[in-house]
Amino acid sequence: MIPIDGENQKKRVCYFFDSDIGGFHYGPGHPMKPTRIRMCHSLVMNYGLYKKMEIFRAKPATKREMTQFHSDEYVDFLSRINPSNMNSFIKEQHKYNVGDDCPVFDGLFDYCSISAGGSMEGAARLSRDKCDIAVNWAGGLHHAKKSEASGFCYVNDIVLGILELLRYHSRVLYIDIDVHHGDGVEEAFYTTDRVMTVSFHKYGEYFPGTGELRDVGVMKGKYYALNFPLRDGITDENYKSVFEPVIRQVMETYDPSAIVLQCGTDSLSGDKLGCLNLSMRGHANCVKFVKSFNKPLLLLGGGGYTMRNVSRAWAYETGLAAGVELGPDIPVNEYYEYFGPDYELDVKSSNTDDMNTPAYLDRVKRIVLENLRHVGGPPSVQMSDIPSMPIDEALDDPNQDEDLMNPNDRRPMRLLDSRRQADGELSDSDDEGEGGRRNHGSHRDPDSNGEESGGNHKFGMGVGILASGSTTTHGAGPSGHHTAVRLISASNVGAASSMDVDTPSTESVTEPPATASVADSTTAQVELPKSMVETDEMAVDVPSSSAS
Repeated sequence: MIPIDGENQKKRVCYFFDSDIGGFHYGPGHPMKPTRIRMCHSLVMNYGLYKKMEIFRAKPATKREMTQFHSDEYVDFLSRINPSNMNSFIKEQHKYNVGDDCPVFDGLFDYCSISAGGSMEGAARLSRDKCDIAVNWAGGLHHAKKSEASGFCYVNDIVLGILELLRYHSRVLYIDIDVHHGDGVEEAFYTTDRVMTVSFHKYGEYFPGTGELRDVGVMKGKYYALNFPLRDGITDENYKSVFEPVIRQVMETYDPSAIVLQCGTDSLSGDKLGCLNLSMRGHANCVKFVKSFNKPLLLLGGGGYTMRNVSRAWAYETGLAAGVELGPDIPVNEYYEYFGPDYELDVKSSNTDDMNTPAYLDRVKRIVLENLRHVGGPPSVQMSDIPSMPIDEALDDPNQDEDLMNPNDRRPMRLLDSRRQADGELSDSDDEGEGGRRNHGSHRDPDSNGEESGGNHKFGMGVGILASGSTTTHGAGPSGHHTAVRLISASNVGAASSMDVDTPSTESVTEPPATASVADSTTAQVELPKSMVETDEMAVDVPSSSAS
């Protein structure tokens, strides 16, 4: 991990992960694989990012919390249906669009609860100034409608998170960099000026078919929905040339007090369903740019169907949120084989053609900025009391059950996960080798002294196991015993095989060991009796040598 230069202040990051998320499965052959979130978490942990942020397991969202946006009948249907009784809900499946893209699978409602719970609690922590950036890669399911599943999405955690932010923030900006249009979020806030939605997506004979340039909102929300339709194969440079000017102008015009960024990774090069050509760094540049505005930021997941690339990009963007850049080599982790053959973090662009000509991008950018000028400045919001919700109690007093815990029990993992390591704090067990703390000297190279050893250290006499004389060591097993071997002068032995031994330098060893007699500065002879060698603690049989 390399600290990012130019950051004037460290961000407090809350990272949400539930280990159960990796156990859900949409079905054989389905492109959506929740395991990608667990793969990302494995990279986050093995890179050591857990030291830079607080880690939480959010409370799953309840049916009541989901009905802040979704209809009661739809949420009740999701809670009751499962593969064993789905044949009893044929009519409802058709009504709620559940079946093909959005299959019924074991634990469907639990999966939705985990996804929505992380986004809602992340928003709640941002609103209460408990963190600056909240991350929930299990969220970002932007296609779900009020009473309908769509595009692998059942419960729209983004809308629920924005509703939580709106209790404290007058204006919220939603940015979507998924390859698909964020139709569910745009539709939810299409008539209000308290949420501005900005979506950069592939348009034209592509799911979900919405997000045309002329879709700008209606009534009070007119010109508060911006869409930037793209063509196939857009590169990092072209994406940056439209993303940054548009978002910069949105920030100046709308002046939101909080931002939600949906980081769908199906816009990366090589995605199974996507058709854009962004590299990992081009995608992450959007996160870096939005973060630079220093507003409360909710980072969410979304699409992404090439698992190894999804986990790479999200782990890298988690590092950017925490103020560090991850190294190029992927650390060993439980999914290490997925990242072969190069085992590198970067996702590179391909050589596919970019169908977005400069003239096309300039024309669309000009129209989008023209639509933005109709806004005429940030809208005002009438002051009112903050409505009370069930999540308030849990966040206002997170240790309310503290007195009921047995003081003799081990500290709960929740407290350890929420601990953040201060900069400069070192632990030999965790941080050995970080920051140049490891001795890089090699035993194979006699001239390698190590950066930290600071001396003319040579291997040879006086260093190895033979240098300890007749003293005994303690411990069980072969390594717990020492065999005293008598070294005899070369002059007393005839033509025998010799062993070259480095002479100790005068700087490191002042006199030869008591057990050794060295005839000259370069060679010494070792004679072993043919029968056995008597030792302090045991007798060792030694086979006779034809050489001696």
